[in-house]
Amino acid sequence: MINGFVVIDKPAGITSHDVVSRVRRILGTRKVGHTGTLDPFATGVLPIAVNDGTKAIPFLDEGVKCYEALMQLGVATDTLDMTGTVLREGDCSSITEQLLRDVFDRFTGSIQQIPPMYSAIKQGGQPLYKLARLGQEVERAPRSVEIHAIELISIDFPFVSVRVTCSRGTYIRTLADDIGATLGCGAALKELRRTASGPFVIGAALTLEALENAAGAGNAPSLCVSPFAALSHLPDILLTDSGVKSVSFGRSPLWQETTGTIKSLHGGEELVRLSHNGALVAVARLKAGSEDVPSIVLQRVFIS
Repeated sequence: MINGFVVIDKPAGITSHDVVSRVRRILGTRKVGHTGTLDPFATGVLPIAVNDGTKAIPFLDEGVKCYEALMQLGVATDTLDMTGTVLREGDCSSITEQLLRDVFDRFTGSIQQIPPMYSAIKQGGQPLYKLARLGQEVERAPRSVEIHAIELISIDFPFVSVRVTCSRGTYIRTLADDIGATLGCGAALKELRRTASGPFVIGAALTLEALENAAGAGNAPSLCVSPFAALSHLPDILLTDSGVKSVSFGRSPLWQETTGTIKSLHGGEELVRLSHNGALVAVARLKAGSEDVPSIVLQRVFIS
């Protein structure tokens, strides 16, 4: 059985949910989910959790994401990308490389973004994109996001290619639209490709066809990122045999049932992996206890 994450290189033209449906069929399991939705026109890294991988989703560190985006200057659309209806056109003939770099600098760091109407964010229990399709526009509260870097890749006016490293929750469509507004000519996304989402990178991504071929040959498990590896950002505490037994019965192990070295805890507590023989047994929270011996509180168990 496959347990963990399969990194799919999502093709353009289908939804993230469509990818989940395809993976369910290919792997013959219903317990499949995805992290970090991609727009239908976007491509690239889409981590798909399979079986026990779904348990690990809440503990993933996908705080940093990387994208390669192609912006088309001189146009603004209702969807903020070129799949939408053109609302305005502008003259970008006076835009220079230096001006672009200066504007990119203004959008680097902590910025405020207003989520696009064509997004899955719910307001009043209704996804914004459904309201947008009805021709409605509602007020959206701005959100704080972090743009770590905007790197200029190439210019072939009116097209500008950039590489963006940013925090979770950033809308690259909104970033392009805001940059276009600052330039005074408008801009919309022509192409968008995610190259990294936390620990999941494009170099490890598979096409759906490649996954189907691997599954047919019985090789799909070898292409899976284990829950243990996916949570590599968490400190690892090794369990003894008795510790594994305690967890299997749903009991939080004692510190004596680990081989961990006592150390100071950040803020008095810390999230950790509990493992045995290189496999993830559970995710737990260490809390400062009496006599400097931390207590272990189970958060999610990965063995039965």
